[in-house]
Amino acid sequence: MHAAAIVGWGHTPFGRLDLSLEALIQTAAREALGDAGISGADVDAVFLGLYNAGLTPDGFCASMVLGADEGLRYIPATRLENACASGSAALYAAMDAIASGRINTALVVGAEKMTALDGAGVTRALGAASYQAEEAGLSFPDIFARFASAYGERYGDPTLAMAHIAAKNHAAAMNNPLAQLKKPLSVEFCATVSEKNPLISDPLKMTDCSLVSDGAAAIVLTRADRAQDFRRAVGFRASVQVNDLLPLSAKDMTDFTAPRLAFERAYAWAGVSVSDISFAEVHDCFTIAELLVAEAMGLAPKGRGAEFIIAGGTGRQGLCPTNMSGGLKAKGHPVGATGVSMHVLAARQLCAEAGEMQLPDPKLGLAFNMGGGAVANYVSILERLS
Repeated sequence: MHAAAIVGWGHTPFGRLDLSLEALIQTAAREALGDAGISGADVDAVFLGLYNAGLTPDGFCASMVLGADEGLRYIPATRLENACASGSAALYAAMDAIASGRINTALVVGAEKMTALDGAGVTRALGAASYQAEEAGLSFPDIFARFASAYGERYGDPTLAMAHIAAKNHAAAMNNPLAQLKKPLSVEFCATVSEKNPLISDPLKMTDCSLVSDGAAAIVLTRADRAQDFRRAVGFRASVQVNDLLPLSAKDMTDFTAPRLAFERAYAWAGVSVSDISFAEVHDCFTIAELLVAEAMGLAPKGRGAEFIIAGGTGRQGLCPTNMSGGLKAKGHPVGATGVSMHVLAARQLCAEAGEMQLPDPKLGLAFNMGGGAVANYVSILERLS
């Protein structure tokens, strides 16, 4: 079941950083190599997850990773893009290369430099990940506002549950030294439209939206049968990708159908159920997404996710602690870095290296990374090997 294992990782802070895209990539890569106790000469291939879409002028970036270590020069390097799931796309491509026997060890980096553009530029770049034939001109807040409105019409107003998600994730980010926004917010503040919490796209307020971020994360992957050669290792009980059609018009906007299929297939592959999951890092690009993910995971029936969340089901003491890193909402969301970051933070939890974020004795961790409006969906179930 374990073809590949995570044996090292690196992670820059997320936020508005005075570092170039190249510097972000190389900083995370060097940290991951050092953490694994290897040099670039021990790596067979490099995989870079990067969305870009005009966020920077650097359109040909894969070989930027090679500058992190002189031993990396002249090895294969490939960039992967799958919208906000670009980091997981790179990670899964590396796992496939290892499983095929073509390589033994890979360096995976996810990165994004977003703050070099103004708000309008970032909105335009991110909007390129939607279906242009029908959705051109919509921002991603507009897209997820449609999910929230449809859910509210069928199941009742999700505003309070979304406020609980925002407040929970901001509280969790206080324990994450790498998080972009370490500022506690009350449920009441997050639930209320105000001068400091304006509507972005009705019904989504500023506190319902993830951040514009710079950052990078990196992972060293190797064959799972080599895990004992490293000081610790985390393996994949399951790694599932499910893609759906791009147009929103083809979807039930009250349900994350493709993510639900990805979770179901991952549980079946791993031989577990949702009750066996110790914690999850999930794609809360907007708070309504985390609500819909909770239902897709099977934590709550359709239409019952709001009450589950309000009751604390995804909190630190809940059935499935979710986004104890702060999530995209408060940790930050440098698009190409996000999927790799989720796996790094899950691995740290499983190896009891999560600092103040640490949960008591976790056995199985879950990472869910999503591109677009539930279009590209990646579910990993992770466990410690050594």
